This record gives sequence, C-alpha cells and structure tokens, in this order.
Amino acid sequence: MPALAAAQQTPTSAIPIKLGFDTYSLRAFKWKAPQLVDYAGSLKLDTIQISSLDEYESKEPAYLRKIKDQAARYHMVLDGGMGCICPSSHSFSKIGPPARERMLEGLRIARAVGAKAMRCFMGSSADRTGPLPIEAHMENTINVFKSVRSEALDLGVKIAIENHDGDMQASEVKTIIEESGKDYVGSNLDTGNPLWVAEDPFVTLETLAPYVVTTHIRDSVLFEHPRGAAGQWVVLGDGTVDFVRFMDRFRELCPKSSMQLELITGRPPRIIPYLEPDFWKAFPKASAAEFARFVALAKAGHPYMGAMVVEDVAGTKPAIMTEALKEQQRLDLERSLEYAKKKLNVGINWRA
Repeated sequence: MPALAAAQQTPTSAIPIKLGFDTYSLRAFKWKAPQLVDYAGSLKLDTIQISSLDEYESKEPAYLRKIKDQAARYHMVLDGGMGCICPSSHSFSKIGPPARERMLEGLRIARAVGAKAMRCFMGSSADRTGPLPIEAHMENTINVFKSVRSEALDLGVKIAIENHDGDMQASEVKTIIEESGKDYVGSNLDTGNPLWVAEDPFVTLETLAPYVVTTHIRDSVLFEHPRGAAGQWVVLGDGTVDFVRFMDRFRELCPKSSMQLELITGRPPRIIPYLEPDFWKAFPKASAAEFARFVALAKAGHPYMGAMVVEDVAGTKPAIMTEALKEQQRLDLERSLEYAKKKLNVGINWRA
C-alpha cells in the first residue's frame, strides 16, 4: 500500500519519456542507418525509429548486429519500421514478395537490431473512396497480421500499426488491433494524420492509448476554411494543438511509450472539405461527438504565417532547393527536439 500511495503521488510531469525521431524527418539527406544512428547519438537521444527497410545497406546478420551495437554505444534503442502491408491498398507496391513475406522480413530485421516494435501502415486516403470499402482493406490487413502471429511472438517484436495519411480513424485502427490480437499488435500513434480524417488528435490519443507502443509526434495548425477546414504540419510548438496539455495526457495514458518526433514540414496547407456532402461518403460511420471536437479545434485555430520551403512541387528541383530542404529538415527537427526537452520535459539521455 505505501508503494501504491507513493506512485499515486508522483507528479505526471516526472514520468520519464524517451525521446527520439522517425528517420523520415530527414528524408532529403538520403542517409542510411549508420549515419542516422550517429546523428541521433550526437544529439543524445534515447531512441530512433528507422522507418524504412531501404535505410539498411544490408540485411545480413553481421551488418544488422553492427547497427544494434552502434546504437548501444550511445545508450540508444531502436524501433523497426516498414511501409504498407495491406495487399489491397493503393499504397501497396505490386513489385516484390507477398505481404506475409514482407512482414516477416521486417520483423526479423527489427529483432536483429534490438527493436521491440516495428511500425507499418495499412494505406492512405485513396483507400476510403476506391472500389473496395475501407472494411475490406482492414480485413485484409488483419489477415496478414494473423498470418505472422506466431513468428512475431517468437521474435518478441510487436507490430505497431500507424494511423496513416487519411486511411483510418482511431476507432478503425482499434478494431484492427483488437481483432488481430493485442498480444502482438499495437499502435504507432501519429498525431498529425488525424487531421485528414477530421479527428482531433486528443480523440486519437484517448482511443488508442491502451495499445500505443511507439509514436509519430508532429504538430499542426488547423483553421477554418470556406469548404470546412485546412491543416498544415509545422515545427513542434508552432501549431494550434496544445502540446503541453497533450503530453500531460500522454504521460497519464501511455507512460511506457517513447516519443518519436516525425517532422514533415515543407508541405502546403491541405483542405478538409467537411462542408461538402461528398466528403462524408468516405466516413459514413463517423462519430458526431468526436467530429464536434475537431470543429472546435478548427474554430480556435489560425493559419501558419511563418516562412517555409515547400518540397511537394511539380517539376525538377534545382540543387539549391535540395540543399535548402535539407537545412530546413535538420533545423526543424532540432528545434522540435529542443522544444520537447525544454517545454515538455521529455528525454532521458540529454540530461546525463
């Protein structure tokens, strides 16, 4: 009882949360795993998520063991990662082995580098309006997960499915986790993607909290637009999401999860046209109560007025643009990490 009482008196802000980043944050650099680990180590981070299997120069055990040992020298742990694993999704590459084999490769590589979680995703917003209903893609994803259950449990690596780029609302991700089996499937909680499914990031957190094993933490601005709302991803602390309050809630609900920043600046605002009837064809089962929270967030928001180099433009980019994007990604990530450390009290290694 005394121990329980002491735990209850521990302030939420004192709960240690590991800090790192998802390697997509530095996509313009095209770095491989050794460079990414060294960079994270130089910043005294606790963890990074190597989000693509292509970031490994080799899949051989000796090479992967070197990556694990390299991270260990920095007292840093790794998350595994791979891409789309739903064979019916628009995002699934038709070139390569079947989904089950891809999953097994990702799980084995994650285990080899010492990861306890491996991020993957189902699809994108295109899957909500295609010839198959979203439920069919969800069922196909569940079937893939079930096909690797025994291997995932044997390897000790938890599959962490992301709420990705408009593919699913949190309740749908929860369905996949529950129906697959929460003993080996969890959530890679993304805080930027809820905007594209008209969901407040707090709703996403509260729904998926029992399953969260790793994260993509990203700030956003959300504001009213004549067609509904518009959103844009920004540096942590520059957005209209109250991240001080978010982290208090995160610590309360997900005290054992790491905080992996995934910075995706350099993209223009994106419209969420919820005032148009066609928008709701993609979300026939959306909760009115949850949507009301999203509308309130949009009404309280405002556009981002800072400078930003935009990367998603048509045509060939001149070399100077590539260098500008690199510098923007590095600075935006480091600014966000600093905000997380100093304002959100996140990170362990940097205090040592």
